[in-house]
Formats: sequence, structure tokens, C-alpha cells
Amino acid sequence: MEEKIRLAVGIMGNAASMLLYATPIFTFVRVVRKKSTEEFSCVPYIIALLNCFLYTWYGLPVVSHKWENFPVVTINGLGVLLELSFILMYFYYASTNGKKKVAMMTIPVLLVCCITAILSALVFHDHHHRKAFVGSIGLVASIAMYGSPLVAVKQVIQTKSVEFMPFYLSFFSFLASSLWMAYGLLSHDLFLASPNLVGSPLGILQLFLYCKYRTRESMEEPQKCDMEKNSEKPMQLPKVNAENEEKPMQYLMGNGDRNDEKAKQHLQMVVTGAIGEM
Repeated sequence: MEEKIRLAVGIMGNAASMLLYATPIFTFVRVVRKKSTEEFSCVPYIIALLNCFLYTWYGLPVVSHKWENFPVVTINGLGVLLELSFILMYFYYASTNGKKKVAMMTIPVLLVCCITAILSALVFHDHHHRKAFVGSIGLVASIAMYGSPLVAVKQVIQTKSVEFMPFYLSFFSFLASSLWMAYGLLSHDLFLASPNLVGSPLGILQLFLYCKYRTRESMEEPQKCDMEKNSEKPMQLPKVNAENEEKPMQYLMGNGDRNDEKAKQHLQMVVTGAIGEM
């Protein structure tokens, strides 16, 4: 029964992790459309690549006992392909300095992956020690992966905007870490459970900040729209009173109703004088 529950949790963890790894697709659609990496950071994708590679190797029969961690292999193998794709796309659209930074971070990560795989296969001769070696390095990588969004968290707090911290990335990060923590506890494997003890609270923190600053943005947007609408209204001249329109002479001369008779007399004198001169 326990084995069935563990397998079910592993399948749900696979689904949540697949959504987590696929979430940056929306970000890179924007990058491709604008042909710019804008303010997005490549650090989370590079660290995620390291994490996926290490846990793919951890789940293979070389390190684990047979296929006891087959769900770990499937999802992290997919993660390796996705993260490599994102890094290559980021590298293509990054500026010259951005490309240098990506290369300086990605090359050491790939070297660490290769060295870990070679040492675990050649130096250690049993599954227990191989799991301890690869799992220890994977533990550090997982904590770094779940902690990498703290860069975005800092930016959110400074700018008071959640534009560069997508909701789905935070949500699926929390969901995946919670499920894999349960999987690790059911498997009695601390190397799978421990990093998620850090990832789950960090996911909650990101969701809290998203709700906080998203609510603020929603409150500010209507006020901004009202100001823009008011600025677009044309200046209106005061309407002329209908009574004044019927009395153009008095209105223009500023005499009003009390001087109607004087206005008429003055007009008659002007007309009479003009006729007399003729």
C-alpha cells in the first residue's frame, strides 16, 4: 500500500514539476516577440539545469538501486532538455555582456555535472556511497534552485511590481516542492526530501508577495486610467444663455434687460442720423 501511495505521489510530483519547468515558455514567448531579454535573469534556468542533471543521474541505476527512483529520472530528464533550450534562447537574444555572463555561469555548471558523474561512477563502488555523494551535491543544487527566485523577490520588493515574477512559476514551484517532499519522506530518502523542506516555504513566500503587490497594482490601475481620461477631455467653453441669444444687441453691449428701451432709442438715433447724412 505504501509503495502505491509513493508511486502516486511521484506521478503527481512529475506533473507539477513538468508544469514548473514548462512555465518559462510564456516568458520566452515574450523574449522572442520583443527580441530582448529585458530584466529577466538567466540564473534560475542555469541552476535548474544543474539540479535536473544531478537528480537525473541520481535516479539512474548507476547510483540508485535498480529503478527505485524512476519518477525522478523521467521528470528531471525532461527538465534538462527544457532548461538547455531556455538557456540557448536567452543566450541568443542577450546583449554582448549578457552572453558573457551566461557563458561564464553555464560552462562551470556543465563541468560540475560531468565531474560528479565520473567520480560517482569510478571512485565509489556501491549504491549507498554513490547516493550519498551525488545526493549531497544535488541537495546544494536544489536549495540553490528553490532559492534563486529570491533574486526576483528582491526586485519585486524594490519595484513593488510583480511583472518579473510570474504567478504560475511561484505556484508550481510551491506545489512541486511540496509533492517531492512527500515523495522523499515516503521513500525514506533525505536527499529527496530535505531540499524541498526549503523549497516549500520559499514558494509560500513568493505567493504571499505576489498577492500583496498584485493587489496594490490592481488598486492603482483604475486611478491611473481616470487621470488619463481626465487629461484627454477637451476644454469646453461656457454656453451662452438662450435669453442672450435672443437679444444680441443687449448681450454684446452688456446692457441687460434693464436697458432695453435705451438700447432701442440709441439704435433709432444712429439710424436717423445715417439717413439724415444721406
